[in-house]
Amino acid sequence: MTPSSGAGTSALVAEDRDDANEQSPISTGPQTKTRGSEFSVLLRRVREAGLLDRRSRYYTWRIALTALAFVGGWTAFVLLGDSWWQLGVAAFLAAVFAQLAFLGHDAGHKQIFANRRANYVFGAIAGNLAIGLSIGWWVANHNRHHAHPNTEGADPDVMGVLAYSGERARTDRTFRRFIFRYQAWLFFPLLLLEAGSLHFASVRAVLRWPIPNRVWEGVLLAAHFVGYLATVFLVLSPANALVFIAVQQGLFGFYMGCTFAPNHKGMEVLRPGNSVDFLRRQVLTSRNVIGGPVIDTAMGGLNYQIEHHLFPSMPRPNLRRAQPIVEQFCAERDIPYLQTGLIASYAQALAALDAAGRFARPGAVANAETHAGV
Repeated sequence: MTPSSGAGTSALVAEDRDDANEQSPISTGPQTKTRGSEFSVLLRRVREAGLLDRRSRYYTWRIALTALAFVGGWTAFVLLGDSWWQLGVAAFLAAVFAQLAFLGHDAGHKQIFANRRANYVFGAIAGNLAIGLSIGWWVANHNRHHAHPNTEGADPDVMGVLAYSGERARTDRTFRRFIFRYQAWLFFPLLLLEAGSLHFASVRAVLRWPIPNRVWEGVLLAAHFVGYLATVFLVLSPANALVFIAVQQGLFGFYMGCTFAPNHKGMEVLRPGNSVDFLRRQVLTSRNVIGGPVIDTAMGGLNYQIEHHLFPSMPRPNLRRAQPIVEQFCAERDIPYLQTGLIASYAQALAALDAAGRFARPGAVANAETHAGV
């Protein structure tokens, strides 16, 4: 779940596109018929491998362990009382909140249950109630991202406080221009504010957007904030409570931001109205992060970003198995397929942000070309 501005009623229609993405590519240009058949071949391979099947057993134990960690963390918080050792609990709960967000993400993509309503209810409990993020806002916002990844003017994730392209950094005339200049240096510090941005966007959406079940979502969000703040301030002194909130929320946002940063930053940035077909649009704008079970768990399976974008409703544990199939398929068609280590992914992302940010600095050469998507 990532914050961004602006998504209206039309964004809600995108909720139905996740299932459609499994069936056929999005029509975007004159070559759709030929390239559409390419995606159909890949879809058939993936389906025949059983990788679109539900993984109920996996999600049962994953949900159970995460719920146990959530309850255990808050139990430890109450038992420790007014102590500076609570900073350790804050760090632990930040990680647990992120794991709940990953489960909410999976539910939003209808990966967990066969029933749409069951996925929504679980997403509302894990998102709205447990961690204070609106599932309705996130689904509407995130589906726009999936439909138009790294597309300026269409993907809300590239129109936020950072500039993915030199053109945007050069032409922006708002306060963001100053941030653009130094965004590579400011990136990690800004992530400490990510949770606050997510909460703000969720509350604003519930108050202003015509999202489904907005009253229900508002009640759950209110229950989260009242319960969270009441628990913290009843157990801790005011000063310690404020420090706990700052650490827990700051690390939660930092964790989430570090998880999403390698996925698209530094990859191809598309212009509005591009004619890139669905298959190439998803592959060329996404990056995989190589890793074993630890990385898979830490990143909620989103290190297989290419596979996730091609098959949004594919259950998380199947992404690893789909990866070699997709990589081979891309190699057969000379489609660039990028995967790298975690540290290298951050280096590439920061280098791209720095290259784009130079266009916002005084004396920048207007027509200079960079790999940042200009």
